[in-house]
Amino acid sequence: MSLISEHIIPGLHGRVFGTDAIEQKELDCIKKRIFELDGIKDVKLNTEVFPREITVYTTKLISIEDLEMKVKTTGFHAILKDSFDLY
Repeated sequence: MSLISEHIIPGLHGRVFGTDAIEQKELDCIKKRIFELDGIKDVKLNTEVFPREITVYTTKLISIEDLEMKVKTTGFHAILKDSFDLY
């Protein structure tokens, strides 16, 4: 485990999570709950794929575990899909 694998790093890349939420109202609830975390800059929802994807952008380090726990309070899950590419 490392800083990069355990956190969402501030910047333009964001981190992508899969979720078991399907309906738009469920995804909106998750998005609202994620914005309760300090340091969240933006949350993008991708409803064109299954499972649905949530991309989270931050202004400071955010623990992936903190984000996953926050989403769990909605009754759904957010699981990190992959790491971003380093060029």
